Amino acid sequence: MAASGLDPATIFPFQLDDFQLEAIEALNRGHSVVVSAPTGSGKTLVGEYAIHRALAHGQKVFYTTPLKALSNQKLRDFREAYGEHNVGLMTGDLSVNREASIVVMTTEIFRNMLYAEADEHDDPLADVEAVVLDECHYMNDSQRGTVWEESIIHCPPPVQLVALSATVANAGQLTDWIEKVHGPTTLVLSDYRPVPLQFSFCSAKGLHPLLNDAGTGLHPNCKVWRAPKGHKRKGRSSKPPQPEPPPISFVVAQMAERDMLPAIYFIFSRRGCDKAVRDLGIQCLVNKEEQVRIQARLTDYSNDNLEAVRDGIHADALLRGIAAHHAGVLPAWKELIEELFQQGLVKVVFATETLAAGINMPARTTVIAALSKRTERGHRPLMGSEFLQMAGRAGRRGLDSMGYVVTVQSRFEGVREAGQLATSPADPLVSQFTPSYGMVLNLLQRHDLNKARELVERSFGRYLASLDLAEEEDVLSNLRLQLGQLEGMAEDIPWEDFEEYEKLRGRLREERRLLRILQQQAEETLANELTLALQFASFGTLVSLKSPQLRGRVTPAVIVDKIDGPGQFPLLLCLSDENVWLLLPCHSVVSIHAELSCLQVDGVAAPDLHKPGELRHGDQASGGLALAVAHMARRHDMTTPQYDLAGEVLTQARMVQALEQEQDAHPAHRWGDRKQLKKHRRRMEELEQEIQERQRLLHHRSNRHWETFLALLEILQQFGCLDELQPTEIGRTVAALRGDNELWLGLALMSGHLDDLAPPDLAAVFEAISTEVNRPDLWSGFPPPPAAEEALHDLSGLRRELLRAQERFGVVVPAWWEPELMGLVEAWANGTDWSDLIANTSLDEGDVVRIMRRTVDLLAQVPFCEAISDQLRSHARQALRSINRFPVAEAEDLLKQAGDQNPATERAA
Repeated sequence: MAASGLDPATIFPFQLDDFQLEAIEALNRGHSVVVSAPTGSGKTLVGEYAIHRALAHGQKVFYTTPLKALSNQKLRDFREAYGEHNVGLMTGDLSVNREASIVVMTTEIFRNMLYAEADEHDDPLADVEAVVLDECHYMNDSQRGTVWEESIIHCPPPVQLVALSATVANAGQLTDWIEKVHGPTTLVLSDYRPVPLQFSFCSAKGLHPLLNDAGTGLHPNCKVWRAPKGHKRKGRSSKPPQPEPPPISFVVAQMAERDMLPAIYFIFSRRGCDKAVRDLGIQCLVNKEEQVRIQARLTDYSNDNLEAVRDGIHADALLRGIAAHHAGVLPAWKELIEELFQQGLVKVVFATETLAAGINMPARTTVIAALSKRTERGHRPLMGSEFLQMAGRAGRRGLDSMGYVVTVQSRFEGVREAGQLATSPADPLVSQFTPSYGMVLNLLQRHDLNKARELVERSFGRYLASLDLAEEEDVLSNLRLQLGQLEGMAEDIPWEDFEEYEKLRGRLREERRLLRILQQQAEETLANELTLALQFASFGTLVSLKSPQLRGRVTPAVIVDKIDGPGQFPLLLCLSDENVWLLLPCHSVVSIHAELSCLQVDGVAAPDLHKPGELRHGDQASGGLALAVAHMARRHDMTTPQYDLAGEVLTQARMVQALEQEQDAHPAHRWGDRKQLKKHRRRMEELEQEIQERQRLLHHRSNRHWETFLALLEILQQFGCLDELQPTEIGRTVAALRGDNELWLGLALMSGHLDDLAPPDLAAVFEAISTEVNRPDLWSGFPPPPAAEEALHDLSGLRRELLRAQERFGVVVPAWWEPELMGLVEAWANGTDWSDLIANTSLDEGDVVRIMRRTVDLLAQVPFCEAISDQLRSHARQALRSINRFPVAEAEDLLKQAGDQNPATERAA
């Protein structure tokens, strides 16, 4: 939809950057745009231009953000800029002025709206000219990234998309994908930073530059720390310990001295942020006048909401210009900190990285306390994009000529790691697209199965897989070519024969080994018998000898004399058939031929031998006797040791001989280099395996989303949500819900087990089935209410059945079950004070608010579900009113013009 443009100079009273003008021009051509630029570079201006243009055309704009807090902030900003009547808000439990020209919402709400059944009287996207997807790089978020993809896939093509993203490595791929699934899209890339960044490193010795002048590597004065020589490394880690990190008070003092405040100090744990506030002790960073202004604002805040003031330490620290900002803090208190920080009254905010996600809190300096963090999958280094996102908060446009990024020596990382991150590029966006029960039902409500498949296969993940497809197909073609060449070379070889031959060789090897063992056993048994017999053997007895001096040959010989040996047995002086005299011990005799006649040895002169193993060649005189031995050896077997004649040895020897003959007769025995053939065969098998594995992975990458979709479809059919492929009343009820597992929530609501619960008990059960609290030290002083506990117990069979079905189909979708906090929710619904509530749980205030809001979100959806009782509807409304009060409810200023709409599906009640 080409739309006439406005002159930016009439809207913005300052010179625009080139990339902003480029994006505006693309919008005026009717294109969607992807703007990828550093944090703080002015991307939002492109979204603001889209708003001005839509207002000029009498059209609407939806402005989506990833976080509720960000939506609230945008609502306030836009009300100020465009007038209160022009701006609306939609969140999970709230719909304010939804008919306005500018509606701010979380991206989830926009996605849900696209899935909702639009009828001709109430098309939520009627008159919408553009949708701004702020913080579009949130597509990388493992839990919620799918929402951005679904929003882009299902957004009607006439609506222009304005995707605003921090710097990512593959913005071109994102643009190309949006063009394919949505319509003409222009990429606007910029690496321009209006306020340049300067990177520093703080160790216990002080603050110094981190990068060289070109910004490409470490500063020449940076010394990479090395462990002292002789340092013994303890524990599993091979990394030597780093030097002592500097105290936080030292880092803050260094920045204060250099006029680098205000600063956001990123610490990756809530406890760490709160501890840092305590560690600064009585350090005061504000002057008297600033302190008076903070006190005045704090007094106003306390008067409005006394229970929302953080305990003494934090209120006192705020008066000294110091604060902590993280998910454990009350939203109202966080908003107060943000407001004071933007006014320059708070000088240091200790924050977790969630603050880097887009809340408008630019600072002169950002401090990054560690370059690695703990995650669910263990400790890992920061990614380039995470570091850039935090670093990008430094430098306030129009206030600072330079933004400062300070990395700090930590227990795990030093200057080398800091330098690597500061010079690393952004990471690419990946796809987190995940089919859900709600997606299956919503698509089947509006489309047939083929169209549903086409929509599912429009995902960014499928697009990225298709890019790899060509490359992967090339690799596969190359592998198939190699395999074909090998098969061509080996086509004459009947591989079955080769395998049979290899088996035969293996068997022969084994049988020969067994023969050697049997021979050894027989030899040991016979050795003793022969030694004893030799003591009584007469001179002239024929024997067979085996000794190293005879090079392993079994040699026929005759005993000529016996000489006293070193042990109890004599040494034997023998003459061999080759006319060699030997002096050998008894154990060199392997056969005594007692059955043969003795030879006459008296007339032969024996040489004088003394040492065992000594030998001497005979002369003519002994030659006659040697001939006689040779003559006897020819007539009788004198070369087989006696132990080889043992029954089992003979049997085994015959088997070996038969196998040798079989091997010699095998056709494969005559094929040249069998070793080479074996190698050849192994390579062919490896190639076949690799081709199969690559094809399997390729199929999985291309089809996994659709296979998940079909598995979810099967489960939905099993639970009566689909009749053939049409959603039933049960299915339509599940489709109207939003949560981590819509089927579990829907089945629980329709089970009848919740119908008779009083509103506070109903709220308690809703908490248990819709929220996850991943805290190992969790405790609550409020026991679960009996009625809620009984209802939850009644649901356990249903949950078991669902989890079994999911396991059978290989689907992993959590069905939450958190009874520990049911008492807490019931107590709040029954009117308990906030301070009493917080005093009786291990959870932070922010966590309790989040759990209550998740519960409120589900309660708000109940009245719009089809297949539930009127009583449950009524109780859900009452429970919602009892829970949704300050500080759980949004601040008063957001509630102006609140309507009674279901934000989950955007239909009038």
